[in-house]
Amino acid sequence: MPVTLTTAEQLQIRQAAERLRRQFSGQLNTETIERFITSSLDALVQEATTSIWIPLLAERFARDRLRALVRLESDAAATLKPSVLFLCVHNAGRSQMAAGWMRYLAGDEVDVFCGGSEPAETVNQAAVAAMAEKGIDIGSEIPQPWADEIVRAADVVVTMGCGDACPVYPGKHYLDWEVEDPSIKTVDEVRSIRDDLEERVRGLMAELEIPARV
Repeated sequence: MPVTLTTAEQLQIRQAAERLRRQFSGQLNTETIERFITSSLDALVQEATTSIWIPLLAERFARDRLRALVRLESDAAATLKPSVLFLCVHNAGRSQMAAGWMRYLAGDEVDVFCGGSEPAETVNQAAVAAMAEKGIDIGSEIPQPWADEIVRAADVVVTMGCGDACPVYPGKHYLDWEVEDPSIKTVDEVRSIRDDLEERVRGLMAELEIPARV
């Protein structure tokens, strides 16, 4: 059964909608922005077990979908910076760590997205701790689903363990990384996964001809 938002949470949604309207003003029309906000909220409410993170997650999910839509509708697609989508089952460990590495190493040179086929409620804390040791904060991230617009807008789609649940679109560059699942591992065990992902992300950046900042 869908969760019900409190009055305060409904206010937060309206405030988030206003921020998104300002951010994408001049790129997308108001009707499109509002439609994406509403559909993002509806999708999350249907699956959520608690409403506490809904306003923040709905804003982030809608923002990612709108960013993707801007890419899809751009008349200068050939000149856009590359975009990479990292996918795993729960968007709580591997995909969040990979996205964290890409943002850290590439900065603003790559549009980074991530998502899961069955998003968890929170990011894996061992993954958060392991990444923090490298100066990368993924603790403020919240697992979210993937969306059609985001997959279609990505130049590269990296899948990790989501198998048949991961979306497949013709013409996309797909990479299937065999990376251990950190879901039941300790911080000590997750460090090797973290380092494996760093090496893979650096390799992908080299393929995309994006220099690493560090």
